[in-house]
Amino acid sequence: MQGIQLDLISEARISQMASMEKVRYIIDEVRKGKILVLEKGLNPMEEAKLIEMTMSAIQPDVFSGIEMQSYPANTDVSLLGKLFKKQSNKRLTVIGPANQLKTLKKDRNLISALVSAGK
Repeated sequence: MQGIQLDLISEARISQMASMEKVRYIIDEVRKGKILVLEKGLNPMEEAKLIEMTMSAIQPDVFSGIEMQSYPANTDVSLLGKLFKKQSNKRLTVIGPANQLKTLKKDRNLISALVSAGK
């Protein structure tokens, strides 16, 4: 059966992994052509490492890289919230092969994407 595999990854599963383990897992699964939807996204340091490692893994006709979109984290607008702000993770994150996943529209509450089966 032809199709696209979409893996919905719970916050519980992803939070059990160390940062490098998350990044390696995402790259390995996307290289297999899977689209991943993370219930809770990566923190800014993990995103940066994911981008860095992806850029070094790109090979023409083998791995075209990733497409990644996230909802922004809910922000605390109180003074205390701003003063003691921790590094917050994004909310829902969609990650997939760059040659199969194209973001059409993104705003604070919507990510619209086109997914193609072809490589």
